[in-house]
Amino acid sequence: MLMPKKVKYRKKMRGGKIRGIASRGTAVSFGEFGLKTMMVGMINSREIEAARRAMTRYVQRGGKIWIRIFPDHPMSRKGTEVPMGKGKGATEFYIAKVKPGRVLFEIAGIEEKIARRAMRLASDKLSVKTKFVIKN
Repeated sequence: MLMPKKVKYRKKMRGGKIRGIASRGTAVSFGEFGLKTMMVGMINSREIEAARRAMTRYVQRGGKIWIRIFPDHPMSRKGTEVPMGKGKGATEFYIAKVKPGRVLFEIAGIEEKIARRAMRLASDKLSVKTKFVIKN
């Protein structure tokens, strides 16, 4: 699974609402086809890995896949039945915060029909609404 090798702060604040639309990473730049988000969301590192596996298995080692997001935001959780107080919980997993318009995955070296199906399989693994895009 994806996670940072080293972080400046072990635990981060959750932050407020994720507002606006993506200004960077909105165009398909490496591959020919891409998967773009349509809504705000927090994508878990497990979801990213599941989507990558689904795509790779479908294209059967054909083409090249790029992952355009990285889960660098730690999310902490306290254990079950732990009383109030006694500090913040341990880091459980990492997420990537995404805004609408952000390209999540790119693929090249395969035909559009196969790419569309592979991206559809990947989309089913994610917690955000997505759409298939083609490089201009």
